[in-house]
Amino acid sequence: MSRYARQMALPDIGPKGQARLTAAHVLVIGAGGLGCPVLTGLAGAGVGALTLLDPDVVEESNLHRQPLYRMADLGQPKALAAAQALQAAHPEVRVEPQVQRLTPANAAELIAAHDLILDCADSYAVTYTLSDLCLAEGKPLISASALGFGGYVGGFCGPAPSYRALFPDPPAQAQTCATAGVLGPVVAMVGAMQAQLALAQLLGLAPNPLGQMITTDLRSYRFASFRFDGAPEPAQAFRFIAASQITASDRVIDLRPVEEAPVPAHASAQRSAPAEITPSPQRSVLACRSGLRAWRAAVTLAAAQGHDNIVLLAADAG
Repeated sequence: MSRYARQMALPDIGPKGQARLTAAHVLVIGAGGLGCPVLTGLAGAGVGALTLLDPDVVEESNLHRQPLYRMADLGQPKALAAAQALQAAHPEVRVEPQVQRLTPANAAELIAAHDLILDCADSYAVTYTLSDLCLAEGKPLISASALGFGGYVGGFCGPAPSYRALFPDPPAQAQTCATAGVLGPVVAMVGAMQAQLALAQLLGLAPNPLGQMITTDLRSYRFASFRFDGAPEPAQAFRFIAASQITASDRVIDLRPVEEAPVPAHASAQRSAPAEITPSPQRSVLACRSGLRAWRAAVTLAAAQGHDNIVLLAADAG
């Protein structure tokens, strides 16, 4: 146990805490800018088993903020390259890489098989999907996001309110690191905080990280934190589904014009602008690239026309 001697010297950890970490099975969604420090922190602390999902391959533009990868890894699946790097440094940790995207179709089974879920995916459709299912399963979710010079990390679900309780409305823009940019130290710091909240949850440290939100702005070197234990769950929530979950009785509406998406989101999809959508007794599946336009259209349709049997499909999120 000499590997963990420094952290076991902490009164809050000791041999019993280390045994809790060794017994834990954690699901990490995403092996990018947030996933790299999260995976390094959890494996380094001796978390016994890590399941890692990521569908992407290593690109040179990743290397400035994703230190698990090397030039020799370019073109390799991130999940496999990350698992190889982690196993080389921490052979006692079991790492199961899965080269696939998390979707509403595969998420429930994955969540049920793990003690703790970490959202490092850089996709708000994935975040809401994880939150909805973790809330239903009673599983804790540690979610984080980093963009530009700032970011946040929070603990959701389990006994705490969900992500939707804190963020019930769709974001103003569907920005990502690829579209808005980010500095390497920013994602490293936010990812390190996410790993710390995860370890605190596994160890049962006080204060409970679930129901806690931490934000940072590294341009002005400001940090803030608050608790949201009493946040109510929203009365209306449009959930995401996968294309494989569309049924023959669904009405599928692709909000993207042909120029943007020559291939529709589903074989049965009809193209329509949000203002042209009318109520229907059928379940309406509203689709766009990220799910943001679909969410806004769903809000408008439900409010103005009384149709609330609506689900969302984010084409880029599987």
